[in-house]
Amino acid sequence: MKIVVLDGHTLNPGDNPWGEVAKLGNLVVHPRTSSNEVLERVADADIILTNKVSIDAELMTNLPKLKFISVLATGYNVVDVAAANARKIAVSNVPEYSTRAVAQHVFATLLAWIHRPELHDQACKDGEWQNCVDFSFWKSPIVELAGKTMGIVGLGRIGRETAKLANAFGMNVVAHSRTERNPLPFEGFRWLPQVELFATSDYISLHCPQTESNTGFVNASLLSSMKPSAILINTARGGLVNEHELVEALETNQIAGAILDVVSEEPIRPDNPLLKAKNCLLTPHTAWTALESRQRLMDITANNVKSFIEGTPVNLVG
Repeated sequence: MKIVVLDGHTLNPGDNPWGEVAKLGNLVVHPRTSSNEVLERVADADIILTNKVSIDAELMTNLPKLKFISVLATGYNVVDVAAANARKIAVSNVPEYSTRAVAQHVFATLLAWIHRPELHDQACKDGEWQNCVDFSFWKSPIVELAGKTMGIVGLGRIGRETAKLANAFGMNVVAHSRTERNPLPFEGFRWLPQVELFATSDYISLHCPQTESNTGFVNASLLSSMKPSAILINTARGGLVNEHELVEALETNQIAGAILDVVSEEPIRPDNPLLKAKNCLLTPHTAWTALESRQRLMDITANNVKSFIEGTPVNLVG
């Protein structure tokens, strides 16, 4: 079996070996693959592993040997699953690997927003503390999370883990989800309609998948319903947010800020208005990248490939 990895660098930049996958066949790993290199690289592949490189219907028609695609992520919109099914090409994903890391990132960035340790560190090094007449000072407002309301849109695995951390901080947790199953066992937990959640929450964290129906749903109307002191947090998919309308909300102080780990087009384009928006904290899609998460992703991918070769495929999609 020839196994071709199209974009392996983010999964293994050098600290997360492909050893278990390599045991399963003739493995070829490409750190990155441009769109015009794909066909040449997978022409004789039995198995393709891809994260962000698209595998569409047209490409599949030119791949007579292809039997299996394993997506190196939970989201699998980079593969035309219907076309794969029609050609009897199995497709698997990795449904859970970064739950704790993403929830941790939500609070790492939220706490950084509130406490601004880098700002105060620099103030100390610039002499402001030495020259201060008081024993203490602060450069930005600092608040407690306890008693504030965390609104979570999408109460799947990551949403629930985020809710657990919010509850540990003493926050009130409310949620909106497509299916209101298994309410959280927290005092005061409530399901809320989306509009009410945006209107009443102090912090809103997005954890829902992106679909045709919810693309750009965080728009001017929802943003205008938020508290002026509220913060929007997105570690899900950039396309959930209308970025131009978010920038307008930030520039006009409709909301206090945005913390974004994802944007509509990645890597971020130099003309993306979020780069110059005020009160916007950006990170380059790092929430999933903890070493433990990437090791888990590698292990599950190896099992996906092994299970397919043994005739008992797992984590099938579509």
